[in-house]
Amino acid sequence: MSKKTTKGGKHFSGAEIRQMFVDFFQEHSHTIVPSMSLVPPPEEKTLLFTNSGMVQFKDVFLGTDKRAYTRVADSQKCMRVAGKHNDLEDVGRDDSHHTFFEMLGNWSFGDYYKKEAITWAWQLLTEVWSLPKDRLWATCFEDEQGLVPRDDEAADIWRQQPGFDPAHLVFFGRKENFWEMAEVGPCGPDSEIHYDRGAEYCNLQDVPGHQCRVNGECKRFLEIWNLVFIQYNRTSPTDLQPLAKKHVDTGMGLERIVSILQGVDSNYKTDLFTPLLDTIQTMANHTDEERLANFTPYRVIADHARGAAFLIADGVAPGNTGRNYVCRMIIRRAARFGGKLGFTEPFLARVAEAVVAAYGDFYPELIKQRDIILRTLTHEEQRFQRTVDVGIANLNAILGDLAEHGETTLAGEEAFNLYATYGLPFEITRDIAEERGLKVDEAGFAKAREVHAEASRTEVGPLGGEDAEAYRQVLEKLQAEGRVGAEGVEYDPYNEVEVEETVLALIKGGQRMNSVRPGDKVEVVLGRTCFYVASGGQVTDMGIIAHYKPESDDPSWEIRVDEVRRPAVGVIAHVGVVVSGNPREGDEVWAGVDEDRRWDIMRNHTATHLLQSELRYVLGEHVHQAGSLVAPERLRFDFTHQGMMTQEQIALVARSVNEAILANYGVRIEYMPREKAIGAGAMALFGEKYGATVRTIQIGEPELFSFELCGGTHVPETADIGPFIVVSEEAAAAGVRRIEAVTGRAALDLIQQRLSALDNVATYMKVNPAEVDRKVLTLLDEHQSAQKEVARLRHELAQREAETLLSKLEEVKGVPLLAGVIKQVDAETLRSMTDWFRARVPSGVIVLGSVFENRPHFVASVTDDLVQRGLDAGKIVKTVAKVVGGGGGGKPTLAQAGGKDATKLSEALAQVRGAVEGGLN
Repeated sequence: MSKKTTKGGKHFSGAEIRQMFVDFFQEHSHTIVPSMSLVPPPEEKTLLFTNSGMVQFKDVFLGTDKRAYTRVADSQKCMRVAGKHNDLEDVGRDDSHHTFFEMLGNWSFGDYYKKEAITWAWQLLTEVWSLPKDRLWATCFEDEQGLVPRDDEAADIWRQQPGFDPAHLVFFGRKENFWEMAEVGPCGPDSEIHYDRGAEYCNLQDVPGHQCRVNGECKRFLEIWNLVFIQYNRTSPTDLQPLAKKHVDTGMGLERIVSILQGVDSNYKTDLFTPLLDTIQTMANHTDEERLANFTPYRVIADHARGAAFLIADGVAPGNTGRNYVCRMIIRRAARFGGKLGFTEPFLARVAEAVVAAYGDFYPELIKQRDIILRTLTHEEQRFQRTVDVGIANLNAILGDLAEHGETTLAGEEAFNLYATYGLPFEITRDIAEERGLKVDEAGFAKAREVHAEASRTEVGPLGGEDAEAYRQVLEKLQAEGRVGAEGVEYDPYNEVEVEETVLALIKGGQRMNSVRPGDKVEVVLGRTCFYVASGGQVTDMGIIAHYKPESDDPSWEIRVDEVRRPAVGVIAHVGVVVSGNPREGDEVWAGVDEDRRWDIMRNHTATHLLQSELRYVLGEHVHQAGSLVAPERLRFDFTHQGMMTQEQIALVARSVNEAILANYGVRIEYMPREKAIGAGAMALFGEKYGATVRTIQIGEPELFSFELCGGTHVPETADIGPFIVVSEEAAAAGVRRIEAVTGRAALDLIQQRLSALDNVATYMKVNPAEVDRKVLTLLDEHQSAQKEVARLRHELAQREAETLLSKLEEVKGVPLLAGVIKQVDAETLRSMTDWFRARVPSGVIVLGSVFENRPHFVASVTDDLVQRGLDAGKIVKTVAKVVGGGGGGKPTLAQAGGKDATKLSEALAQVRGAVEGGLN
């Protein structure tokens, strides 16, 4: 049982501490927002997972978006298992690292600044949570390069806090106390709060000359809260420009502050983890002493079960790439450590039940997704158990061989082969190798994995938002001139498809221009726009901006709009190419969306909503969106579901969607408070960000067919969609399926194409279109019979060739050996020839080669008595295969191999005699 801090006789649980933080800042006029998903929005290309509280508000700091509030606080779900923020290696080895964790934070967007941030932090820590003031230390920024002013402002505010010891204020340089989002962009000094846990926490007391200090090497001082003051915009390595509005960004790890307030020496001894550990202990039937002796497996299982539960709740299924790989890896790593505790059956679902019980009140998605969390964990453990023993046995054999030869590093390609063949994640291979004092080539593993990757990585990409400051300056100038209002460009893609406006700015190559010429790529800023900016899976609008002279039907200049983007808050830029004429700033223009294309997009978007509704009806409520694309020519919908859909299920979903289209349901758009919408059953879409007021799409009345939060464009009635056809259903990742479909004009084109193809086939086969399927089945039966006859004849010919070869049987050191070529047969036929040989030659070696479908392949067989004399069919066939650029293997008695260069078949077989001579004892 963990020790807990008391105040006024009340015990503070971890859940209470989280809520006290939220309540404190709500009392100080902060808007409290829910945690964003662990999966960042699609436009966030730099992160695999949400890894800090700032991610939710990154676009605000970059200037590409704004919020309805200027003060906000939350508890953010975070994962750090990739990139420079990767704590995985330390999980289980110490008491403070986690894959999943919660970050408490409060922010100010141009509202309060250092005084309030520091004062409120001090009040919460010392007055609400009653931490002893003499144990708190603060750090401030002092530039070791002397280029940035020292943060005396923050230091003076710290000294003014009641009871703060001025001697506990220390200055540090750029590494510790200067925060930067990237090489350019918003940045500023920060102030960290550290807690002195006492001399007994120093783990370096026996080191001569060691002194305990803040940011020192021992564990006595623990950083608990970081207050970042964003006051500069970095434009180059040496240039910092003061921001017009200053911001505050703070972060405090919940696990750390709970360990302090509950007076324990490990995050894992807080009540954030004890229910999970207690569950593990009950399943393992351990005493308290046995639990402590096995604390590393306990910590790994508790951490990974918690992380996996939250990932699955956010729609991440176990898989082979990206974030899906991480989910699979932590489940399998936990399962492997469960084996150390004696678990032989799936057990993580029971631990996850404890996670749902402990965290579900604050994170309701855990309760909502409880069944799929438990089912996914059990399914993944079962898959892993089928291969783990073989995989680990192979790994141990390889590691044993390395040790015998005095080598210390397992090759990365070997590690990847273990993963690709047996599902053994790199992290488990590394754990086992390190337990034996060996290393694994991680770079080599990454390279091999990249070569064999099943999908491109999505977590790599540019930061974005670098040009926000330039566009802010354009906007500020336009506002100063009175050409746009305080909110900037008016954006309404829902009610119009054309506007008449004035060209407020022309940007070419990042520079504002008075005029541009044909062929120039430009960005056009208008006072208002009806063009849709890509969001939530829906692609951007395209269209035309043109200038007409009075009483003329022909434009004097025209720009083709290929993309629309929001480079900064209040700015919409139409990106395109000058088709004709010389556009000038100040020209009055007509701007029109490509209306046919817009209707195609709207049809597909509304159909996506119908599709999700029908998938949940047919497959179950575990189905949730895991990504989408809404384009004019097609729609793509990714959703959580184990196993491929049957043809009957696909047909039922497609028919149900078409019936909803024919029912001509009305599509109603309504704005309402987010909590009200969610409470009424509205579904939030994957990757979207929502404010306090949300836009809802309601299809069907009086009974709702579909009810979702969505910012996209839609048709007024479902009959406007036209035909709906599923084009494909396939795996997008493990536990994630993908449907592609077409509607409207694209569906009509597809119907005509397929009917035309059917008519052509019927004509070729001289049957009616309705009889094509029966005719095809008849032809397939005839083809199959012909193939069997061909195979029989090929086998007879091969046997005759083998009988001829038998006359060329030779001996090597008294061992009968037959090596030769059989023309144009497959590997199965070659294997049957080895059986024929062993029936006639009780003791001997046979190696046969053939070229089939332009690829060389070999089969080798060694009788049992000769295996005892050192001969190995696998080694022989590998020697042969090297000559043709291939490889292979198998058992000592039977092995096969393939290659690339068929011209070297005879040269390869010439190696057999030497391989046999060298292999005999």
